[in-house]
Amino acid sequence: MYSHRTIGRLSLYRRLLYGLAERGTAYVHSHELAGLAEATAAQVRRDLMAVGCPGTPKRGYDVRALIESIGVLLDTPETQGAALVGIGNLGQAILAYFSGRRPKLTIAAAFDIDPAKVNRVFHGCRCYPVEKLGQVIRRKDLRIGIVTVPAEEAQQIADRLVRAGVRGIVNFAPIPLHVSRDVYVEHVDMTMSLEKVAYFARHDRKDSRA
Repeated sequence: MYSHRTIGRLSLYRRLLYGLAERGTAYVHSHELAGLAEATAAQVRRDLMAVGCPGTPKRGYDVRALIESIGVLLDTPETQGAALVGIGNLGQAILAYFSGRRPKLTIAAAFDIDPAKVNRVFHGCRCYPVEKLGQVIRRKDLRIGIVTVPAEEAQQIADRLVRAGVRGIVNFAPIPLHVSRDVYVEHVDMTMSLEKVAYFARHDRKDSRA
């Protein structure tokens, strides 16, 4: 099993490689990919050794072959589904952004407490009442949860997701989630990120790199 940092970098490389492919780039050297990813060429080469796609000193890495090799590591042969809880502005934005973007990774069910949203389809994803969360997740065999509910509701939603069989959670609520060690949680705190950017925006670029 690879570290979460390695998996994160490989995901970033693939996104950058898609961009290169769309611009017609056929080959890329490690130092070029490193520049785009703000990493070192040595780090890129170490990471790409994991996917078994060798490059050559003359031409570098085949962009399309590298995308495919990273996909073999990151993706499952079958489609992997996620459950999103909270169809507010953020939840709907995530559904809109993710719709059709990754064929092997989809948001297969959404949940909310608002009767006006239940039993509606948002960007191709049906919204169910939260009361049916466990039932739907087990029936669809979903192992990923996305939490976009207010902070005061996040922990109980996480508990319900875990009881239903979810083993990985992306948490957009501005509080830490307490789950068992066999559940992986990725915290996405947009307020903290904005505050960090605001701080460094008040300083010059040299200071922000320190």
